Amino acid sequence: MMQMQLLTVGKQKEPHLTAAQEVYQKRLTPFCKWEFTQLPAVRLSDKPSEKEIAAALEQEAAAIRKAARGTLIAMCIEGKQRSSEAFARLINEELPMRGSAVTFVIGSSCGLSESLKREAYLRLSMSEMTFPHALAAVMLMEQIYRAYQIGMGTGYHK
Repeated sequence: MMQMQLLTVGKQKEPHLTAAQEVYQKRLTPFCKWEFTQLPAVRLSDKPSEKEIAAALEQEAAAIRKAARGTLIAMCIEGKQRSSEAFARLINEELPMRGSAVTFVIGSSCGLSESLKREAYLRLSMSEMTFPHALAAVMLMEQIYRAYQIGMGTGYHK
């Protein structure tokens, strides 16, 4: 069984999104060993410089590297967008051939460090739009669940 981790940076505050994450976490457990990990974001000044942001992103990247398992997938706006069917092929066919563990990473409000994105097996984007990180986590969890349903040929996808 694939070990799948969603790692996010930053605190989550909306209880309705936490509840939605819990729903999908329960739905995912029959298909994979699911783990949801939240790491703290590095605190920045009110008007941080580019240098301060870059240093914070590198600090966060070090914490991500320490907590991540297996193949790393960076969720970032410049990543490649995939249809649900193409994402299902990634989840059901491509990633299992790379090993038994995968970590999807959603960075802080400043994103992910360039060094971490370069290390990632894949850069994925859900949209060119910006979403709150907690909502993006729910959307990603739903798409992973959908990918498993597509792989099983159930009617969930329609």
